[in-house]
Amino acid sequence: MNLRLFWKLCGTLALGTLMLFWTISFLGTETEQQMSFIAEPHQQTLKAWGHKAEQLYRSGDEAALEGWLQSLQQQEDTWAAVVRSDVRPLAGSSLSDQFQRGFRLGRNVEWKIHLYFEENPIMDMTFADGHTHFLVTLPQRMRPGAYLPGAKLMLKVALPLAVLVLLCVVIYRHVMAPLRQLEAATRQFSDGNHGVRVRALMGARNDELATLAETFDQMAERTGELILTQRRLIAELSHELRTPLTRIDMAVSCMEEGVDVQHFVPRIRSDCDAMRSLVEDTLTLAWLENEQPGLHDDSLDLIDLLDSILEDIRYEYPDHELRTQLPDCAPVTDSSHRALSQALENILRNACNYTAPGGRVVVTVSSEADGYRLHIDDDGPGVPECHLDRIFQPFFRSADAQARQPAGHGLGLALARRQVSAAGGRLHAENLVAGGLRLALWVPRCRAA
Repeated sequence: MNLRLFWKLCGTLALGTLMLFWTISFLGTETEQQMSFIAEPHQQTLKAWGHKAEQLYRSGDEAALEGWLQSLQQQEDTWAAVVRSDVRPLAGSSLSDQFQRGFRLGRNVEWKIHLYFEENPIMDMTFADGHTHFLVTLPQRMRPGAYLPGAKLMLKVALPLAVLVLLCVVIYRHVMAPLRQLEAATRQFSDGNHGVRVRALMGARNDELATLAETFDQMAERTGELILTQRRLIAELSHELRTPLTRIDMAVSCMEEGVDVQHFVPRIRSDCDAMRSLVEDTLTLAWLENEQPGLHDDSLDLIDLLDSILEDIRYEYPDHELRTQLPDCAPVTDSSHRALSQALENILRNACNYTAPGGRVVVTVSSEADGYRLHIDDDGPGVPECHLDRIFQPFFRSADAQARQPAGHGLGLALARRQVSAAGGRLHAENLVAGGLRLALWVPRCRAA
């Protein structure tokens, strides 16, 4: 079973899902990382406040510094102060240089800010002396992460939606492209273009849709052949019936005018028999072509069947020499007595028709592992190599055949091949080196096997 399309779709969905989760995780981490820092303009504002506080502190005007701090707190709705960082050791403790270099009362403006703490952090701008600090609680307007909820909404909703839409587009295009080609081919076929094919348009693709295209091509080829065969059968049948119908019409006209038509009666009877046989053979051929039945309901002995047919042939063609090389028996099971009988009768009549009086027709049957091979050789003129397969086409008759047997219709061998095929066998023609034509049949011992 071809499951290439199934695995393609599964692989696409799995890869797309993995890429989606990875992208959401990566972008979520990066977005949160980038949003954890105070914006550059706000950093500059905080640093400017620190410089202003340091200038006022160095001027020694504490009143001005106090007034500025109060104004800043009211304006930004926050807390601000200038403090010293004297940390005196107790009980003989000592302070390391590392501690003194790294100690801060607040946070540097360039550090990351935790986005999930409710309280805003205290920012620390250290003065030049290293012991005095300007501290300010980060104003709410400067707190980073203001766009984090929107960004998370985009990552959780918009991004998955976009990726899924993209996956749907990819899958849709992958599936619909061959289906559109198949739809266009079906429309062309329904409009009468029976030569349209789809598989070649799909290139190296090899999945369920390619198999569907191959099936369509097989159906189109088979249906096109059936339509052409039916048209050819109708055209040939109408052509073959036109002449005898014209003669019958003339005879009826003569009868209506009171002319004695007794001498026409044998010819009319012959034309009626020929038309009946032609119509029956054509209908049988059309049934075999359209239905392609498998005829395998009988068991028979091929030698007994040949003996009964040869007896009739000897009676009808007393001037021909019929030679046989037959085994004692050739049992065949799961076959069709009627189909093989009609096929062999048509083949033997064809051999006798094209063999001159006094000529030989040789029938040989040999046993093989899984069937029987029959050779029916005649002393006729043979068939041009280019026509060896065409003689099995309905109504085909070469110029030489029409000259030798003008009464034939060209249906005997066409029916024979299709009847042998329906019984599970094969039939082909080949010219003999010494002259004449050989029709070679192969019939299975048991079609089921």
